Amino acid sequence: MSVPTNIVEGSAHASPHEFARFVQYSLASVSELEGHIQLARDLELITEQDFRPFLTRIVDVRKMLHGLLKTLKEAGNG
Repeated sequence: MSVPTNIVEGSAHASPHEFARFVQYSLASVSELEGHIQLARDLELITEQDFRPFLTRIVDVRKMLHGLLKTLKEAGNG
């Protein structure tokens, strides 16, 4: 929940710089989520087979957030 919530909150700010700050919070939340699913796998609460699709989605979301962050930083410098 914190990833999209930070994006929505950041988009309400007037400047690309402020929005970028919230996108960085979203990136931190993605890393936290990755840690949670790794721990769940290590504790055998989920299987490796269940873990892999989660990890793939996390990597995809991280790439999208980095792309958004890059765009915002370019907009803030333009």
